[in-house]
Amino acid sequence: MIRIITGDKGSGKTKRLIDMTNDALKVEHGIIVFIDDDKRYMYDLRHEIRFVDASAYPAARKCTPDAFLAFLSGMLAINFDLSLISIDAFLKLVRIENPEELVPFVEALDNLSTEHSCNFVLSLSIHREKLPEKLLPYVAEL
Repeated sequence: MIRIITGDKGSGKTKRLIDMTNDALKVEHGIIVFIDDDKRYMYDLRHEIRFVDASAYPAARKCTPDAFLAFLSGMLAINFDLSLISIDAFLKLVRIENPEELVPFVEALDNLSTEHSCNFVLSLSIHREKLPEKLLPYVAEL
């Protein structure tokens, strides 16, 4: 399952993502990972959640969608117990020039989710109205 949280900067996306990730401890039976572009929110997460500062990994800094998908695939390849990966500041981590470029990425991520039984939640600093229509079913309401 893929969920997308959208909104402007300062609209509460990160807080919502952190709350969703912390709440997932009650229902997820595997390992939960939170990926961010820095360590700013590391202490807002429960200690059971694995925190990844993507800025520490060159392959996950301002990379192409394919490179970021490979980064996530590598995480799943080495740990089959991952059940949720939350990704904050997605558009800071992945170079996307046009919202339409999100469609093949989310479709590939959805396939990865199905194949490896791992859910993903992304926060995107973009207006819901600017998202391609194909991605609207993935949007989590605030």
